[in-house]
Amino acid sequence: MKIKMRVSVLSLLTMLSFSSSAALSEYTGSAHIIKGEAKVKVSTLFTCKNGRSRPSPIGVKKSDGQDFIVPAKVQYEEKHFARNLYDECSKVVPKSLSEVNLSSIPIIEIDNDGEVITGYIFADNYFELFINGKLIGVDPVPFTPFNSNVVKFKVKKPYDIAIKVVDWEENSGLGSENNRSKRFHPGDGGLIASFSDGTKTNSNWSAQTFYTSPIYDLKCIEEIGEQRLTKTCDTNGLDEYIDTYSLHWDVPVNWESNESYLSWPNAVEFTEDEIGVNNKKAYMNFREQFTGFGASFIWSSNIVLDNLVLFRYEVK
Repeated sequence: MKIKMRVSVLSLLTMLSFSSSAALSEYTGSAHIIKGEAKVKVSTLFTCKNGRSRPSPIGVKKSDGQDFIVPAKVQYEEKHFARNLYDECSKVVPKSLSEVNLSSIPIIEIDNDGEVITGYIFADNYFELFINGKLIGVDPVPFTPFNSNVVKFKVKKPYDIAIKVVDWEENSGLGSENNRSKRFHPGDGGLIASFSDGTKTNSNWSAQTFYTSPIYDLKCIEEIGEQRLTKTCDTNGLDEYIDTYSLHWDVPVNWESNESYLSWPNAVEFTEDEIGVNNKKAYMNFREQFTGFGASFIWSSNIVLDNLVLFRYEVK
């Protein structure tokens, strides 16, 4: 079995090396295509003091003189951290919402005559929340262990929600992690959120991907209008490193506030089983605030390969 696996990996490596130039010349999509791993600039953003965390590296990949930060350019600063709903690294481990002191959550003011809204967010793995273009909070745990957060903000309707969500990677620039007995296995993402004014994540939200990896064969990529599709691309993990491709699209400078990006493709809904949250207390201890509230897990069309997804929604 091991011999067959090694032959399979070597065959794939040979195929990729032989067809790399041809594949790049044949690609006609809108993405920047970059082969191989990233140059690591930060080995990890976070280390769990009370448990085990995966490395959360920041790397850079170059294409035609342009730098792409992987898995994403983030505003990871303590002054912007969202309050923990559940985080074992900080020993915040309530068994239910009844054990959470919601009155201690600071209120970020957008409109002084607005409504105070409470939001509950569970992201796989990292999020940044913007309301009317203003940064409200960022996830204090970039990768693992899984956590959840609560925020409060004061705003008038209508208002816009923008959320950046990153499926972090252990192998920088390769979109993979050591998982499921494979050293290079693609991770998967997911976002679910609910707000006290009745707003919740579902397929009415807009979603667009800006970083996709790993891609073994560029022929599996399809673009239809604004849809960036990789439905037929291989999502299997590998035991050994081989050169793979990553897809990068330029993130619009004002994506958090420009109304034109509300027309991005609709988000795709996923079930709790598809996301795999049954063993995650950060979610299950507050399930009534998520699927129990009517919210759905959402992502772009490929929850495994799309690693940076931007979401937009207008609350009317």
